[in-house]
Amino acid sequence: MTAALSDWRLDDAEELLADLEGDPSPYAAPPGPPDEPGTEAAASLGRAWADTLRAELLVRRLRMAGFTLVGDPVESPPGEPPAAPLDLHAGIAGLLDPSDGEGQSDPASRAALAIALVRSAKAAFDATDDDLQRAAGLARHARIELLSRRIDAAMDEAVEAASLLDPALPPSALLVDTLATLAGVLADLELMPLALDYQRRAHRTALDAAAAPELLGSEDGDPDILVARAASRLGELCAELGEGLLDDGVPESAAPHFAEARQLAEDALALLPPEAGNAVVAAQVVHGWALVGLGEHAAAAGPLRAAVRISSAIGDRAVLAAALLALGRALRRQGDGRDADEQLAKALALATEHGLPRLRRAALRELCTLHAELDDAGRALPYLQAYLSDELDRVDERRTRWVELFGRRKSLLETERAAGQLRRQAYEDPLTHLPNRRYAEARLDGLIAAGTMPALAVIDVDRFKSINDAIGHPGGDAVLRIVGDLLIDGCRDTDEVCRWAGDEFVVLLPETTAEQAERALERIRRAVAGHDWAALGLDRPVTISVGVASAARGDDRRTLFAAADGVLYDAKRSGRDRVVRLSAVTQRAEAPAETPVPPAALQPAPDEPTGVSDGFAPLLLEPQPADVPLAGPPPAAPATLPPAPARGRVPDPEVVWAPGRSTEQVLALVREARAAYPDRPAVVVRAAADTLLALATEHEPHTTVDAAAMSAAVGPLPEPVGRVVVLSAGGGDAAVAAEAAFAARVTGTDVVRVADLGGNRMHSGLPDPSVLADADCLVVVAGLDASLAGLVAATTDVPVVAVPTSTGQPGSFGGFGALLTMLNSSTPGVVVSNIDNGHAAGVFAARIARRSAR
Repeated sequence: MTAALSDWRLDDAEELLADLEGDPSPYAAPPGPPDEPGTEAAASLGRAWADTLRAELLVRRLRMAGFTLVGDPVESPPGEPPAAPLDLHAGIAGLLDPSDGEGQSDPASRAALAIALVRSAKAAFDATDDDLQRAAGLARHARIELLSRRIDAAMDEAVEAASLLDPALPPSALLVDTLATLAGVLADLELMPLALDYQRRAHRTALDAAAAPELLGSEDGDPDILVARAASRLGELCAELGEGLLDDGVPESAAPHFAEARQLAEDALALLPPEAGNAVVAAQVVHGWALVGLGEHAAAAGPLRAAVRISSAIGDRAVLAAALLALGRALRRQGDGRDADEQLAKALALATEHGLPRLRRAALRELCTLHAELDDAGRALPYLQAYLSDELDRVDERRTRWVELFGRRKSLLETERAAGQLRRQAYEDPLTHLPNRRYAEARLDGLIAAGTMPALAVIDVDRFKSINDAIGHPGGDAVLRIVGDLLIDGCRDTDEVCRWAGDEFVVLLPETTAEQAERALERIRRAVAGHDWAALGLDRPVTISVGVASAARGDDRRTLFAAADGVLYDAKRSGRDRVVRLSAVTQRAEAPAETPVPPAALQPAPDEPTGVSDGFAPLLLEPQPADVPLAGPPPAAPATLPPAPARGRVPDPEVVWAPGRSTEQVLALVREARAAYPDRPAVVVRAAADTLLALATEHEPHTTVDAAAMSAAVGPLPEPVGRVVVLSAGGGDAAVAAEAAFAARVTGTDVVRVADLGGNRMHSGLPDPSVLADADCLVVVAGLDASLAGLVAATTDVPVVAVPTSTGQPGSFGGFGALLTMLNSSTPGVVVSNIDNGHAAGVFAARIARRSAR
């Protein structure tokens, strides 16, 4: 069954599954437990395997139909419009009531059924005490997630499976298959060294099992075939690694891998009987691939043509694609361009159709090379474009994240030796070869925990976007490398320079005061400005801005970084090319009122519940209760922040409207805004949840996110001056009210929210008059209860900004009813925004509040 699935012989797999007993739908109630002890667990595990294999079959059929497990369409061919996503709710309905008799053949029903099967199988595997069975199921589920393009989920499953594969497990056919499946998943995740390690272990395990046949059951088959299959898979990975080295221009390093692949294939062919058709063909393909890599093209062409014919006859699509690719390589290197083009095009079509990403990329690369050698630019260009498109999914940043995730999770569950293979990749920045942000965070945590009270310097290259515009991105990369070298040259051996992100660096200075760090960084700043930058084509020197802070008692990594980052932006606002130090007095929470407190110091301590995940800053002050009557003695006024010092006009944030833009477009616009105006936040308005998550991931330490407002701010928020109170009527007005509150806060004022004032609570639910009196401006958001704006304005002399919303009865005409009610109010002191525009109302109210507080 597993072989039929791996070879994309889906009809054969369907026949093998047809004999399984039980209702195939997980929506049906399971039968009662049998009386015999132990029978229930065995049946549950058997059902888990049946569900897993059936789910993989459905996912592969979905892939053939052009969809993933979660119903997303696979990319459409060039020139064709993208397909619509599947309606999984309709798919579930089709399973429960297949009125036309074909509910389970519909793609949406297949997707819904596959999701349910995967969930039920995972629950059964999690419940078993057999580590090997659980690891085997997890490895198979990782393959399903890869077929569905859920890379992070596949990595999670693979890591957990790897943690269960104890080296002391006895040899068995299931262990060999699990190790080989895991190796294939790791290879698809671009972790080739780890894939080779696990496949080598699979090969050794197969040899051990063959040497002790009593360890194998009758269902495990011939031990020689088990060893031969493991050897062929190991040879395939060796040959693939050799091809990668050839493409990188190091043939001398590739030759040993091809020689090993050749020997493994010959060993496999010597063990296999003639009747083992699929296994023989797979070994022949690996042997031919190795011969091509070693330059023996003529010797490889004949056996590879035979392998193509045989695999076509038996319907083994994966082996056929590999054979066509190897034959195309041999023909190209022999100079037979026409035949090579035909074989490679077939290999590309098969790899694309059956979701074989590594074979697809290799075929595209070979076709590009072939047509470039033939001086046929018109044919080469589409293949090059497709290849580059595929490469976008394999950018270094994502590969590093996968390796880090693997190392972080697996180091908790496996031996130190395995974790050590990943540590260097996890902690090194690939561009500058400096320690990266992850290392800096871990090291800073260690220094603070040890009580060394380090100093931290956060460095930003000034106007880096203009540098990239002037000399290109390769030149910008060279600037970053030189800045990193100058930072190292100016530091002590005990100091550590790390690249934080983009054009930001950090320097960790153990046992150093802020004053000492300031003097050291001032020397470095002068060295950077005095460097000969003309050699890179720059007509003005590169400069850096630096913020320095030293750890105080009670600090942790986040508060120390926030303090240094806050004064960094002070350095930028003051004209750049300077070092600014934060004094120890300013860092303490009990700072006197006359001492300006940086925005970072107002963040809550890490152990305080904020209601948002790590890296998301809290947005608003605590909302006041909305059930205080107007009559009677007022309750004690809520605690307020000390008044902020008067300031001049703060530049408005750069605003990016997300509707109509993809996540990538929003991220690009935010990067441009942050590079052009680092002293102010870039605000994204009305963004989808995935866009907000992407922003928080890319700009984690500088991001303020409000999911209710569908908004995010990237960059330093201005110090709050003045106060805005946002009142809203019904629950349908909450989103617009949240947007107004967010806009007011990022524009530079404190915000208090009071909600649910509509209906019969319009009079009794108004907040205490002292709350309104403390405000510099009020924002009233209402749809159905649009008269709330006039009622509030009649009880206070505070300016009111009224925001009509489109929620309410059908007769409200999409908010026009509320708009007319507010415009026609006879109460003075009210201005009216346009419908649902909470952002504009919040900005307007914040400007009034800041000016009133001067």
